[in-house]
Amino acid sequence: MTHTGGCACGGVRFVVHGALAPVIACHCESCRRWSGYYWAAMEIPRERFEWTALATLAGWSSSPGVMRRFCRVCGASLCFDEAGADHIEIAPGAFDALTGQATIGHIYCAEAGDYYQLDAATPCYPYDEPPGGVPGG
Repeated sequence: MTHTGGCACGGVRFVVHGALAPVIACHCESCRRWSGYYWAAMEIPRERFEWTALATLAGWSSSPGVMRRFCRVCGASLCFDEAGADHIEIAPGAFDALTGQATIGHIYCAEAGDYYQLDAATPCYPYDEPPGGVPGG
């Protein structure tokens, strides 16, 4: 099973081999400023992720060891890439087809914007995930 995706203009493309992960939404100030709303991502093991077109891929180091990767032409926010992590965090909206996944948790809810409401039925953590990660993730 493979899942393909990329940016809006097609300059950046990727493929994920195997199953996709549930979605986690981050409400920290950095993610909100970068995405324009809040950031949602799926943790994909690096060994199952592959860039297939990089013509317009750019990155911004938002903090030490972290690259936020995006398309320099269309501006699509694509991934949160932490050096040394065994996974890469990919935006679910960047996939070509529906993902079949749901948002299972929210992190950094203490920094959430005042222009949206959090879903009370989905676990919400004030800052980072609890030890052991978000349940079901």
